[in-house]
Amino acid sequence: MTVNECARTLSAHDNYLILSHTRPDGDTVGSSAALCSALRRRGKRAVMYENPELTAHYRAMAAPYLGPAPEGAYAVTVDVAGAEMFPKGCGLERADLCIDHHPGEHPFAPLTLLDHTRASCGEIVMQVIEALCGNLTREEANLLYTALSTDCGCFVYGNTTAETHLAAAHLIDCGAEHFRLNKELFRSFSFSRLKLEGLITASMRTYRGNAINIAVVTLDMMRESGATEDDCDDLASLAGKVRGNRVSITVRELAPGRSKASVRTDGSVDAAKLCGCFGGGGHKMASGCTLDVGPQELAERLLAATEELWPEK
Repeated sequence: MTVNECARTLSAHDNYLILSHTRPDGDTVGSSAALCSALRRRGKRAVMYENPELTAHYRAMAAPYLGPAPEGAYAVTVDVAGAEMFPKGCGLERADLCIDHHPGEHPFAPLTLLDHTRASCGEIVMQVIEALCGNLTREEANLLYTALSTDCGCFVYGNTTAETHLAAAHLIDCGAEHFRLNKELFRSFSFSRLKLEGLITASMRTYRGNAINIAVVTLDMMRESGATEDDCDDLASLAGKVRGNRVSITVRELAPGRSKASVRTDGSVDAAKLCGCFGGGGHKMASGCTLDVGPQELAERLLAATEELWPEK
């Protein structure tokens, strides 16, 4: 469906439950909260599902919009690529409407607004809100700037386009406090986070003359540094900072025998295809997967698969 069709659909219904994805990031939280705000401005009943995995920072952002799931709600997913990404405890496997920027099929919803050319779901939600309400409030601009900037790494990831910058400029024109948000989101860290980065960097492995870099984050590292979930935003960017990097792989131990990988590439290796080998997916230059194996084993499997997909044999 188009943006205008999505806005008309949202105008025609009521009693909304907005779902973010599991292990929520700035894009899914900021976009969901902004959409909830806009629906309330239109006189609709709307709440964000209280995702149990919200970190303290994102919970504070979402707090005005959180609430219990209403009975018979019209369910809208935001930035949710598949049914396996539905938030824990929501009890749903399907939604009525999906708004997303991840490529691929979204069979869990009969109606889908999808634009995989966008760096963030926030850019799509921005258009939907303006079609729905005619404008953005300052609060919505702040929420959407958070969504946009976090998903493109403050405009340094390869998914950043001219449209990304234009959207950011528009949000600033609408009141987004970009100086404050940039500092809070990208330049302010706890001491525990800095200690964790030191442990990760010290154990980082590099291959093919620094073209492939692998970082592993273990539960022991989390305990040693005193880091919490609040300290784990954008850990996937560390390995990619090595000069000459083309593929960075960050593997995080979630629990004993269960690990999650985040893969970032310059496009020469298809990250979605790589993670797809292990049941994951995402974008060509940014994807992920989760397996029931230890972090070192997942790192080795991903390294072997990267070598198989390497463009220069």
